[in-house]
Amino acid sequence: MKIAVLKEQKNPEKRVALTPDVVKTLVKAGFKCHVETTAGNGSGFYDSSYVAAGAVIEKDRTSLLGDTRILLKVNAPSLEEVLLLKEGAVIISFMYAYTIPEIVEACNAKKISTFAMDAVPRISRAQKMDALSSQSNLAGYKAVLLGANALGKIFPLMMTAAGTITPARVLIFGAGVAGLQAVATAKRLGALVEVTDVRDETKEQVESLGGRFLQVQADGVQTEGGYATEVSEVYLQKQKELISKHVAEADIVITTALVIGKKAPLLITEEMVKTMKPGSVIVDMAVESGGNCELSEFNKTIIKHGITLVGEANLPALVAVNASELYAKNISTLLLHLADKEHFKWDMDDEITKGSLITHNAEIVHEFTKEILNKNKV
Repeated sequence: MKIAVLKEQKNPEKRVALTPDVVKTLVKAGFKCHVETTAGNGSGFYDSSYVAAGAVIEKDRTSLLGDTRILLKVNAPSLEEVLLLKEGAVIISFMYAYTIPEIVEACNAKKISTFAMDAVPRISRAQKMDALSSQSNLAGYKAVLLGANALGKIFPLMMTAAGTITPARVLIFGAGVAGLQAVATAKRLGALVEVTDVRDETKEQVESLGGRFLQVQADGVQTEGGYATEVSEVYLQKQKELISKHVAEADIVITTALVIGKKAPLLITEEMVKTMKPGSVIVDMAVESGGNCELSEFNKTIIKHGITLVGEANLPALVAVNASELYAKNISTLLLHLADKEHFKWDMDDEITKGSLITHNAEIVHEFTKEILNKNKV
């Protein structure tokens, strides 16, 4: 089967779905890999490396898409890309399908099957396919570096002849993959780290990394697959009361809180920002989903009330080399699970297939996506 890899059109995006090393693996497995010219340039993977790995470089994306069986991408396909694909093609990418109903409809109209990297079930045998974790891990690391760069002081305790420099205080909202990596990175740099999360079970993980867990009674919190699916207003109020003091004392606040299928919860109000020390920094990792901070702006770094607010929406793309390497292994592992060189298996009893398949045979087959889209129609 022919695989197509495109140059990502979303801005800013430097990642690519396949790297030359992974192309080599797929070619060896019998797949034909065709890569749009300069697709890997943003990650430091040039056309010549793809050719050496056995790929064919294509300059005309229209003909590339019109003659491919499988499209591998990082970001969800555009409407133009869907329309250029032939009927019955397969797309594997990040989808967040409940946010793009027009793309879902276009895929169904052409009987295009879509597998979502963001819907791969978080089970042990799917760990090598877990792109959410691989990309969030890098995002958490980069968020700390962005915060450190914007802060006008160093992280570690330093004793000098001129006096003692006290360590920076970092407050992290959310102890998922991104948050835990942020804890580890901030601790390595020498900061004092505090963490709050709606899931009490993350306390042990935070403390094992050297962070202090700020615990809120988690009544009214529902989780699914490691993510919060519902957070009560009562809980948010309790969290606000506990955290306000710690926000005011922090040098850097990093927010990672997401609620699957919904707008990111508002955790830091303008009033809370006003209480922070001048020169402090907020890195809002949830800005693409509406933001955890009331003042953060999408893809912008701004200063309000003397506080720097970093609203970088695509943190993994800032470390595109590693992000592409990990993502390529994630997506190729999923592909090799779903198909061989000649056909897809379509094993609907398989948990990974069932969990990640969004559209198939002109209908939405993913129950969560169907539920959200139906709710939005009402």
